[in-house]
Amino acid sequence: MKKNYEMDMCNGPLLGKILIFSGPLILSGILQLLFNAADIVVVGRFTGSHALAAVGSTSALINLLVNLFIGLSIGTNVLVARFYGAKKEAEVSDTVHTSIMTAILGGILMIFVGVILARPLLEMMGTPDNVIAHSVLYMRIYFIGMPAFMIYNFGAAILRAIGDTQRPLYFLMAAGVINVIFNLIFVIVFHMGVAGVAAATVISQVISALLILNCLTHVEGMCHLNLKTLKIHNDKLIQMLKIGLPAGMQGVVFSISNVLIQSSVNSFGSIAMAGNTAASNIEGFVYTSMNAIYQTALSFTSQNMGAGNYKRINQILLRCLAIVSVIGLLLGNGAYLFGRQLLGIYSSDPQVIEFGLSRMAIISCTYFLCGIMDVMVGSIRGLGYSVMPMIVSLTGACAFRVLWIFTIFQWQHTLFILYISYPISWILTAGVHILCYRHVHKKLSTAMM
Repeated sequence: MKKNYEMDMCNGPLLGKILIFSGPLILSGILQLLFNAADIVVVGRFTGSHALAAVGSTSALINLLVNLFIGLSIGTNVLVARFYGAKKEAEVSDTVHTSIMTAILGGILMIFVGVILARPLLEMMGTPDNVIAHSVLYMRIYFIGMPAFMIYNFGAAILRAIGDTQRPLYFLMAAGVINVIFNLIFVIVFHMGVAGVAAATVISQVISALLILNCLTHVEGMCHLNLKTLKIHNDKLIQMLKIGLPAGMQGVVFSISNVLIQSSVNSFGSIAMAGNTAASNIEGFVYTSMNAIYQTALSFTSQNMGAGNYKRINQILLRCLAIVSVIGLLLGNGAYLFGRQLLGIYSSDPQVIEFGLSRMAIISCTYFLCGIMDVMVGSIRGLGYSVMPMIVSLTGACAFRVLWIFTIFQWQHTLFILYISYPISWILTAGVHILCYRHVHKKLSTAMM
């Protein structure tokens, strides 16, 4: 008997289903992070701190360039979940085919963008001369794998929308093992340095994309993908853009603020950059665990929105907020408590470790606030409102951080002052999101009376 990976999010006990859904999603996010972590650990241990700084300094810029399309994949998730909850088979099929075609075309476009803009953008960020050549090389090779990266993310969004978080996890496990093996071969055996870890990441992304395409072409039911009939359905693309474009633009502007922060860190030299890179990579494991709850809130809210179960949506939000707070507090503070040992995995340089700890003391310990903020955004987007959380997030987090960098940070030019802008912005933004959610939910409930 064939296993059914789909989940009915509109009926039955919520807590158990949320945990079953989010568990594989957390592990998937951690595995995806391990792609980059493997790159950083291998170059840090076998090539040196300059190579470590080179790989780490590209993260904010890579996110800046890809976040627009990642936002569109959120549009895919919301649409598929909504149509699936409403049992609209033709609408789901059109959305699936539009999404994969968008991923392919977007990935091809990103190859040219990444290769051409790598050096000028890294120079604009003030990347040091002893690092920039390696950073440019890493970025250009990394972006060759963009079509595969996009296909996996859009395909995984489709599967998550119907409750399947297990198969994307299996695909990432296979790709992750391949990534680590090729990392070690390219760097230790062939001495390829940053080029080797970038090439290993591309190979692993191609594997995960092929696996998810194979899954979608063989799945039965609404989400079946026929490669021969791939096309963009304009009405579905417009709906994806309405939901995904604000999310993508929010990600882009968030990345701009992170690029500014990375540029500010760069002003403290390559050792501070290496410490910041290692710490932010460790924090990434905490963030991706919390982000899984954001995606859970998004999918569960969207399906129940499609089914018209408005009373159930409040219950979803409260449970997701409780779970994300526990995850953020335990993992964030645990990461700081064992920070010295964890940072030692990335570098044996005592100065690098001290710089990493100074970041984690502020950001990692308060990371649960970011999780609360993101879950609020997921619930509001699941209700079909994407512009509102975008405006709030851009104002409360991005604009605030940029203003902070050009005012308070200029007055007190220290890493503590730079890092403290994160928790302050999370508190401000989460508070406004809560008010927005109450307004939107009341409006929808009144409309249904």
